Amino acid sequence: MHTSESSRASEGKGVGLGLALVSALAFGGSGVAAKPLIEAGLDPLHVVWLRVAGAALVMLPLAVRHRALLRSRPALLAGFGLLGVAGVQAFYFASISRIPVGVALLVEYLAPALVLGWVRFVQRRPVTRAAALGVVLAVGGLACVVEVWSGLSFDALGLLLALGAACCQVGYFVLSDQGSDSGEVPDPLGVIAYGLLVGTAVLTLVAHPWTMDFSVLAQRADMNGTPVAAGLLLGWIVLIATVLAYVTGVVSVRRLSPAIAGVVACLEAVVATVLAWVLLGEHLSAPQIVGGAVVLLGAFIAQSSTPAKGSVEPVATGGAESRLSTRENAA
Repeated sequence: MHTSESSRASEGKGVGLGLALVSALAFGGSGVAAKPLIEAGLDPLHVVWLRVAGAALVMLPLAVRHRALLRSRPALLAGFGLLGVAGVQAFYFASISRIPVGVALLVEYLAPALVLGWVRFVQRRPVTRAAALGVVLAVGGLACVVEVWSGLSFDALGLLLALGAACCQVGYFVLSDQGSDSGEVPDPLGVIAYGLLVGTAVLTLVAHPWTMDFSVLAQRADMNGTPVAAGLLLGWIVLIATVLAYVTGVVSVRRLSPAIAGVVACLEAVVATVLAWVLLGEHLSAPQIVGGAVVLLGAFIAQSSTPAKGSVEPVATGGAESRLSTRENAA
C-alpha cells in the first residue's frame, strides 16, 4: 500500500513538473512573437492588452460555465486578475522603460525566493535547505542568462517597479494554490477565465487600446528576415503564450506547490533566450549557456527536495504533498 501511494505521489509530481515545463515553454515563447509586432509599430502595452483581452475572449465560455465562482470566490478572482495577470505584466513593462531588461527580469524572478519567504515567515512553515539552495542557484543562473552585468543603469523607481512585478508573481503562485488543502478547491480554469477578464479591465485603463494602430495586425511582421503574418503571431501569443501557459501553470501549482512551481517557472527566461537565439538570431554567449544549466540544476534540486509523505522533515510548502496524503488516506 505504501509503495502504491508513493508511486502515485511520484507520478503526480512528474505530471506536475511536466505541466510546469510546458507553462514555462509557453510563457517563454511570448517575447519571440511579441517583439516583431512591437518592431512593426505596436506599443508594448498594446501588445499586452491584445494578449490578455484575446485570451479572455477565448476563455469567456468557461467564465460563464463557472459563474458560481463570482459568489464563492470573488476575492480570489479579483486578486488573480489584478496580481497574476495585470499586475505582473504592467509592472514589468513599466520597469523596463526605466532600467535594463535584464535587470528587470532578474528582479522579477526573485519571486521564487519571495514565495519561500512567504512560506517560512508568514505561514511559519519550515523549508528544506535543498529548496532554498535550488532558489539560490536559479536566481544566480538567471543573472548569467540575462547577463545582468552588461548594463546596470540602476534607477530607484525602475527597481521598485520590477520588485512590484516580483511581488505580483508571488501573488500568482500563492493564489493559484489557494484552497488546495481544503475540500473545496476552486476550478483553476474558472479562476483563469475571470482573472483574464479582470486583467483586461485593468489593462484597458492603463493601455488605452482605442489609440492603437489596428492596421498593423493586417500586415506582415519581420522575424529575423522572414515575413510572418502579424495575425499569426498574435494568435500564438493569445492561444499558446497565454491560454495554454496560464492553464498548465495553475494546474502544475496544484501538483507541485507554489514554491517548487515558482522555481520551475524560472525556466521561462531560459526558454525565451533560447527561442530568441533560434528564431530571432539573438545568439547566446558562453555565460548565458552556463547560466541556463545552473537554472536547470536549481529547478531540479528544488523539485526533488519535497520529502516523502509521512516524513517529519521540513517541506517546501506542503500543499501538494498534504493534499495527496489526505485524499489517499480517505480512500
